[in-house]
Amino acid sequence: MTALSEAKAHATVAVSDMDRALAFYRDTLGFTPVFQMEGATTFVCGGGTLLDVYASEFAGTGKSTAASFEVADLKAVMAELRSRGVVFEDYAMGELKTVDGVADAEGVRGAWFKDPEGNILGVVQPG
Repeated sequence: MTALSEAKAHATVAVSDMDRALAFYRDTLGFTPVFQMEGATTFVCGGGTLLDVYASEFAGTGKSTAASFEVADLKAVMAELRSRGVVFEDYAMGELKTVDGVADAEGVRGAWFKDPEGNILGVVQPG
């Protein structure tokens, strides 16, 4: 038996409109769908990471980051996503403050945006 601590993890995001979600995650973000069934699609991201998107009446009700994606060049990724219509959020929560959508916390840089359902997604560049 494999210990849970050795298992691969992946994010699961609830959406209300599967067609709209497929267009956003596939066309806007560039993820590749690897499995589809009624009411659910699994996308593969970098390094074989999986992201499940499924239909739910609770879509977009989370108030925290649903999934984060680690990148080597945050500025370049943000520019590419902005060219595809993605709008980055600005936050001012305690010591976390964004400038032009970017927060810097001890050398780790991050930015957040919402999918069409209102789910919060993050992009992070390690220090």
